[in-house]
Amino acid sequence: MVPEEPLKHPEYFPEKRQDIRLRGPAGLLECITDVADGASAQPVTAVLCHPHPQHGGTMHNKVVTILDRSLRELGLRTVRCNYRGVGESEGQYDDGYGETDDVLALVDWVRRVRPEDKLWLGGFSFGAYVSLRAAQNLELGQLISIAPPVQRFEFTRLDHPGCPWLVVQGDEDDVVSPDAVYEWAAGLEPAVELLVMEQTGHFFHRRLMDLRGLVKNGVRAQLPLQAAVSKTA
Repeated sequence: MVPEEPLKHPEYFPEKRQDIRLRGPAGLLECITDVADGASAQPVTAVLCHPHPQHGGTMHNKVVTILDRSLRELGLRTVRCNYRGVGESEGQYDDGYGETDDVLALVDWVRRVRPEDKLWLGGFSFGAYVSLRAAQNLELGQLISIAPPVQRFEFTRLDHPGCPWLVVQGDEDDVVSPDAVYEWAAGLEPAVELLVMEQTGHFFHRRLMDLRGLVKNGVRAQLPLQAAVSKTA
């Protein structure tokens, strides 16, 4: 069976899971779009960000893909990309700055092809930093930060994006200091929702299904259709 060629620069959001290529600031970006899985479709598209490319991070990372699955099961469309220099994306690593530009290029495409959708951002580890940097000048419906490396990158210099914000942290993380995350999260205004997973390391080994449920429960109230039903109940 011949593999399906990726779509290049589509001016619409595909109606099934699709490999696509988009114009990014450093060249083509390798991306995957996907659609709601078994739920009533929500008017929301989530852009998801992967962990550090110099430590093996790609858009196929298991935490990123379980985040993707969690949101699709809630009715969202999702899109994720390999940052510059990862996989088939062109360019080279840029310490979070160029990677943020890559994500913003992806956001620009989403805004163009799904202009009525609310925008959500999510990221794991380095991807939590990149997504927070990207969020600085965006209007978001939800931000999701999983195991944010607050001691390794300049989280304290970044502003709260002003949207609902879910932070998930394992209490046995050996890459990111849980205590540093707790202290950082406690100082944020307005308050964020910090969910701590017990007996859980950085990569959520053997706990991915638990993470899936935690994320779904943590963001469900922000779903536009859910909120509309709650207001009329």
